[in-house]
Amino acid sequence: MIFDLIDVLPKAELHLHIEGTLEPELMLRLAKKNKITLPYNNVEQIQDAYQFYNLQSFLDLYYIGADVLRDADDFYQLMMAYFESCHDNNIVHTEIMFDPQTHTLRGIPFDSFMSGFNKAQLEAKQKYNISSYLILCFLRHLDEQSALDTLEQSKDYLHMIKAVGLDSAEVGNPPEKFKNVFLKAKQLGLQRVAHAGEEGPAQYIWDAIKQLDVVRIDHGIRASDDPVLLQYLKDTQMPLTVCPLSNLKLKVFKTMAQHNIIKMLDAGLLVTVNSDDPSYFGGYLNENFYALVKDLNINETQVSDLCIKSFKASFLPQSTKEKWINLIHTKQY
Repeated sequence: MIFDLIDVLPKAELHLHIEGTLEPELMLRLAKKNKITLPYNNVEQIQDAYQFYNLQSFLDLYYIGADVLRDADDFYQLMMAYFESCHDNNIVHTEIMFDPQTHTLRGIPFDSFMSGFNKAQLEAKQKYNISSYLILCFLRHLDEQSALDTLEQSKDYLHMIKAVGLDSAEVGNPPEKFKNVFLKAKQLGLQRVAHAGEEGPAQYIWDAIKQLDVVRIDHGIRASDDPVLLQYLKDTQMPLTVCPLSNLKLKVFKTMAQHNIIKMLDAGLLVTVNSDDPSYFGGYLNENFYALVKDLNINETQVSDLCIKSFKASFLPQSTKEKWINLIHTKQY
């Protein structure tokens, strides 16, 4: 049974915003603890608000939710809850995005979220043997100076950070806006990823590659609009971290049956499946796979291939990648 296979296959998740894992129950509990008044009185009202018509309508609610996160223990609880879901989804490695500006602009010091994250990472490794890296994301609706300031503030924590990324509202905020901060991040030895080609055009993917020198594209589904880009992505095996349920929830595709991830997989691209902001978009990683089975009729070979590609696209050491890939090939899971 293909659903059983999805459950037991080891996976890496590479496109996950930790603030987007904030479940309604935890949001309400932390709001009460921190004496924050939300525009919602119960879980049902929060869930009713999860009806988005585009990326911005989601972001508006996303930032309301993030405001309940105040101290190190709040961030620990948030991340530990995600690691619990990783255990349930058989995610053995995850590369977690976080948005410092969402917190520092509210007066939350860097140490509050970094210490909370670190405590959860260490506990998840010990308790579940889940490895994890952190990706510091810049908010693209803010200016580059804010991003440069954030990178400067992170310097005492660079040993905890694997990469920088670029997220938030894509349209009207092209990658080249952040050329200098990405160059600085590269000089500091950080890997580079960026959201591109979700609501923005295929040109934004080119721009992220050429202007920001990224090694991985988050989303990238608009690559299908540019045959030359598709060939480039195939030839270079530049990874794309695709988020099916997110794309459906934000109306990038009207139905899951219209999604192009399997076409890109069949075309030889290095595509991966991810959950993005699972609390808001209706499903963690396995639910994304289930949706592809239900609406795109993917088979067991494709499911295994997508899991293998998740390790290939990761920042794990090559020897560790090969260990997990060999385990899937030999069906020793």
